[in-house]
Amino acid sequence: MGNNGIVRWIGGMQFMARPGDEGCALIMGDGGVSPMQLLLLSAAGCTSYDVVMILKKMRQPIEGLEVEVSGERSEEHPRVYTEVHLHYKIYGDLEDGKVKRAIELSQEKYCSVAAQLRKGGTEITYSYEIVRGKGYP
Repeated sequence: MGNNGIVRWIGGMQFMARPGDEGCALIMGDGGVSPMQLLLLSAAGCTSYDVVMILKKMRQPIEGLEVEVSGERSEEHPRVYTEVHLHYKIYGDLEDGKVKRAIELSQEKYCSVAAQLRKGGTEITYSYEIVRGKGYP
């Protein structure tokens, strides 16, 4: 297996998670992020990486990107995500068609997290807006 990490119980209902032998640790549980929130953030992070990379290859002058993510979970256990929505805010003087294509490529071909969620039956939707002339906050 090429990917690894460790989760260590640090007391109460808190756990420290760290990828591989190095990298930034994060706290899960009380006072930290829940594992299911982390899954949503992983989906947003995965597609963010793709979209920036694709837009740069398209020579689009991207200045910034934010992806707001929300999800609905089933009522019964295991409480999996049934729906996930991603809203992209992309900053810069970008061509609408290229932004749309970059998002489509991420969602349909490149984003492994989205593919994994879909494989489990999660419906993923998205929307986007291009913010021009205001600069990246």
